[in-house]
Amino acid sequence: MKALRLNATTNAIEELELSMEANTIYTFFSSILIDELPTLNRHIIYTDANALSEAKDAYFIGEQLILGDALILGKEGFSDIDVSITKEELGSLIKHEVNSFYKEALSLLKSTDINLYRTFIAKKQEEEIPLNTEWVLYTFNIADSKTQEYFLSELKKALESAQNAESFMQKMATLALNAGA
Repeated sequence: MKALRLNATTNAIEELELSMEANTIYTFFSSILIDELPTLNRHIIYTDANALSEAKDAYFIGEQLILGDALILGKEGFSDIDVSITKEELGSLIKHEVNSFYKEALSLLKSTDINLYRTFIAKKQEEEIPLNTEWVLYTFNIADSKTQEYFLSELKKALESAQNAESFMQKMATLALNAGA
């Protein structure tokens, strides 16, 4: 099966030919904890769920924050298929510049057991909305610098007091959702 691999250390995009078996993805990352991100149309991005705790390099595919190496396969229904996006098309979507807000937030979160993409429920008034830590970081990243400083300061306090990181993110998501309400 034709796949693309993004090497987070070298920024290289490589074409691979994989023989897909039950454990291929897990073997590729040497991990049983894998994140599946449907960011690209008709494709799936596989990443190592341990990349945050291992302080792997961060970058963006479009607006999607990715940590560490990524394996990209085509997706049709529930089946993995040959990748159809070219190396050049994928390369045009990748941004390796990660600003200081993201760097500091990721540095603080690396000592936690949080997963950037695992969903939790946040409430906007009475509506329950499934969100994740990656969304919270994105939302506070586009806020003004004072709000970003508030977020990072509160995150430091929460982690120093041994507050659960996911609970903190849920609280921040709720604050962000209700800021304009």
